[in-house]
Order: sequence, then structure tokens, then C-alpha cells
Amino acid sequence: MPTRLTCCNTAALAAGCHRLATPMAQIFCTNADDVPSLPGAYVLAVDVVKPVKVAIRGQPAKRLGPGRYLYCGSARGPGGLKARLARHMRRGKAVRWHIDRLTETGVVAGAWIFPGGNECDLVAALSNLPVPIEGFGSSDCSRCCSHLLYWPADALNRQRKH
Repeated sequence: MPTRLTCCNTAALAAGCHRLATPMAQIFCTNADDVPSLPGAYVLAVDVVKPVKVAIRGQPAKRLGPGRYLYCGSARGPGGLKARLARHMRRGKAVRWHIDRLTETGVVAGAWIFPGGNECDLVAALSNLPVPIEGFGSSDCSRCCSHLLYWPADALNRQRKH
């Protein structure tokens, strides 16, 4: 069963997603079986334990250090959010998208889901977070410089002070 979180302990809400809050946005899913097969957007939390190199076409490879990263994505195809998050949470898949490099080497903590949502709106709502690699997950997006954000360990504490 998904974990229902409150605004005071939900990192995505504390980091800025409160502007997009829906009842589903307050659910942090750690298992794709708990996710509906609806189209929408999501914020995937990935913990990188050891440094990983990521190559974006047209750029030199960049090194991501250990820490928590948030990836804003969408799922509009067959199976919707459930199918997309099941893929992200599965190990041993072919590396097809930028995020696959992180999900294969890091640990997927879970995802906040936004049925009917848009990943660019999520990136905008979380714009106070640092962008570790420009172009990551957004090579087909004219609106965002990246769909990957870095979540500093003190982000929740900094947000509470404002």
C-alpha cells in the first residue's frame, strides 16, 4: 500500500510541489503495484550511493556525486504511471533513457505521482532545487533546461525556515 504523507513531511510538497498538490500528489509510492494505470507525471526519488558518470549527447560526460536526485517525468503511453514507474523500479533493464543510468546504479526510493500532471510543471514547482546536469531527461523539451534536480540533504530544513 502507498504511504500517505502529510505536507510537513513530504519532501516534494515541502520543496515546492504544494502549488500542484492533489490527493494523489500526497502519496509517495515505493512499489509500482500501488500506482494507478493513468496518464500523468511523477517525481522519482533516486539515491545515488557512489559517483556515476552520465553522458548527454553533445556534452562531455558529467559525474554525479552521491546524494538524492529528483527526476520529473511523464507517462502517457500504455499502462500510464504504473507501467513507467515499474520500469524505473526494475533492475537489469536496457539503458534507454538518461534516467536509466541512475536507476540502474542507484536506489529508487519511490515516486510522488500526479495523474493528469505535466513534468514541466513539476520542474517549475521545484525550481528552487539545483540542476546537476543540463539537458538530462529534457532533450526533447523546449521549456526546461533539465528534468533532473539535486535534492540537498538540508532542503527540507531550508524550506521550513521560509
